[in-house]
Amino acid sequence: MAFQHYFEIQDLNQFNQDTHNKFMKFQNQKYPGHSEKESIMEIISEGRNFQLVKDESLHEVLEVLQKFFPYSIKFHQTIRTYLKDKVWQFYFYISKAWPEDPICLHFPGCTFTLDKMSLIENEDILFSWTEPIYMNFTHVGIMNKMDQIFHSKVNGGLIGNIYGDIYVHEFPGELELELETLPPSEASMKPLQIDNVKDIYDLYPANDIESIELFEKLFNQLPGFGIFSRNNSELAAWSLQSYYGGMFSMQTKPEFRRKGYGIQLAQSLTKLVIHRGYLPFVVIRPENNASRSLYTKLGFRKAFETVRGVFKPNTSSVEDDKENEEKFNQCDRDRNKN
Repeated sequence: MAFQHYFEIQDLNQFNQDTHNKFMKFQNQKYPGHSEKESIMEIISEGRNFQLVKDESLHEVLEVLQKFFPYSIKFHQTIRTYLKDKVWQFYFYISKAWPEDPICLHFPGCTFTLDKMSLIENEDILFSWTEPIYMNFTHVGIMNKMDQIFHSKVNGGLIGNIYGDIYVHEFPGELELELETLPPSEASMKPLQIDNVKDIYDLYPANDIESIELFEKLFNQLPGFGIFSRNNSELAAWSLQSYYGGMFSMQTKPEFRRKGYGIQLAQSLTKLVIHRGYLPFVVIRPENNASRSLYTKLGFRKAFETVRGVFKPNTSSVEDDKENEEKFNQCDRDRNKN
């Protein structure tokens, strides 16, 4: 759920503080995935090939990114969320020759300009190639190129790779699908409140790599819906807009599955996200037939394929590789249960 200690971060799901400190050189930056009490290193205004974007120039960056839809959707919507809702203080880097060289570090593959990847390959100020680099659901073409670069520079490779398809909302008419109403005696849908944070955080499958402060900020500034049991007001399912703009996460407790709660939440939040000026999109695992069917019914269509994983240099230990791969796979298994 913005680029900081690794290249592309779709959830800005921070991998770990140690990797972050070794990779980027920011200081006192508040960012998703970690407590605001944590501090990191000095902010650098420019690297060898990339420079920090001033906030007043971000609208111009948005105009360029629109030319590269759908590949640029995550970066485009993240900037839009930053400008409109500013959930976190982000720092965005684009090439020094932007827009002639339309490539950035926040999401390196977002323009799918493979011919510009040499600018990333030669960037040695903003990050170190001798440290692990986490990339979350990046275009498969960019990941293949990064794999070649990483192998040639440090004899490294990609571990823990997980595939995910980006689905973008393209057919507004299908969003008007008539659904069965929730049985009044069974459940009701209501906007999420700050009091629901702990329940959602405990249910969230990746809570080991994201802080509860993230959810507190999302609840205060971005919309979400929950379905609550009539019996005891228990939160049965929820969906919340992300700081990625049009993207949102959804979870259902195991005992409440197969009741149609997911499509009710997805329909309501998709409509609200569109009303707020965002373009909805989701990441769906290729084998997750239920999610694919749900979102397709609401007008979402597959745009491109992505891969998530960690590029590790050959100095990394086998034990670290296995631990990181198992962490990613466990998070993914938990997500696929929903």
